[in-house]
Amino acid sequence: MKRLSAMIAVLMLVGSLGCTNMTKTQQGALSGAVIGAGTGAAISAISGGNAGVGAGIGGALGGIAGGLIGHSQERGYSY
Repeated sequence: MKRLSAMIAVLMLVGSLGCTNMTKTQQGALSGAVIGAGTGAAISAISGGNAGVGAGIGGALGGIAGGLIGHSQERGYSY
């Protein structure tokens, strides 16, 4: 559990660095990847799976979703 907490803390720290000169697409992709990785790791660890695999899958899916949402915000679409 300590390892999972440390991994989530590192991901959140990395996700909060250097977002000032990024486009909305880039910000969305980075934020989505960090949130997805943390969530995927947590769900995988709770369900008894491999937290690393959960973080990888969650990060990939979160990055794609965040990038798409950020891109649509750049284009002026609203939900």
